[in-house]
Amino acid sequence: MNGRPIEFGVDGIPEWLRGVAEHEPADPKGVNPVIDRTIAKQFAAALTAREAAVLVLFGGNPEPDPRARGGLPSDADVLLTQRANTLRQHRGQVAFPGGGVEPGDGGPIDTALREAREETGLDPAGVRPFAVLSRIYIAPSRFDVTPVIAYWHTPGEVGVVSETEAARVTRVPLADLIEPSHRFMVRHPMGYLGPAFAVDGMLVWGFTAGVLAGLLAVSGWERDWDHHDVRDLESSLAAVGMTL
Repeated sequence: MNGRPIEFGVDGIPEWLRGVAEHEPADPKGVNPVIDRTIAKQFAAALTAREAAVLVLFGGNPEPDPRARGGLPSDADVLLTQRANTLRQHRGQVAFPGGGVEPGDGGPIDTALREAREETGLDPAGVRPFAVLSRIYIAPSRFDVTPVIAYWHTPGEVGVVSETEAARVTRVPLADLIEPSHRFMVRHPMGYLGPAFAVDGMLVWGFTAGVLAGLLAVSGWERDWDHHDVRDLESSLAAVGMTL
């Protein structure tokens, strides 16, 4: 990615999140095109791009599990949504809560928290943002997206607020994401090749999978997985009842 994460201090976040807090997302296997997709490499994209932000929200026991890799507690999770099938862009895809910047927003953290509240009912008071990553450009929707990384120190109820925006809101266990049998590569009919996760009856791919894979690579929790396992995207989506 272009530049280091902007850190707001890591005091007050769990020790098991230190790797994510203190290191830039990485791609040690050379299979993750998402985290290096800056707008500077998209030529004229800057002329039409719209700024956006997403909330990458980790929850779980603040105390590390000394028996687990990287101290990952058994209840650690990340908040994801599945976009409604009626949306014009990225319909049905698994995503982080987030969306476009609005005039009243004071920066990417404001945008990410506002969008998460609107989409899931999240109470921002229970969330501690601790890093803002470099922007990632999503060409199909022309969004220049800033991921905001946060810890959910006081979890509350979340769910679908508007069925026109999200079909599902779920807390996906990190243990499921790092399970090697749940990880593989997918190839899009148009040629895109990138990491994917099959978890909780969903296929996580594209931007969301790329950000997760980049963070897992520096987390200290990751287990070795077969990045040579390349599967057809449409077939992988069909296997969990999803479509392009």
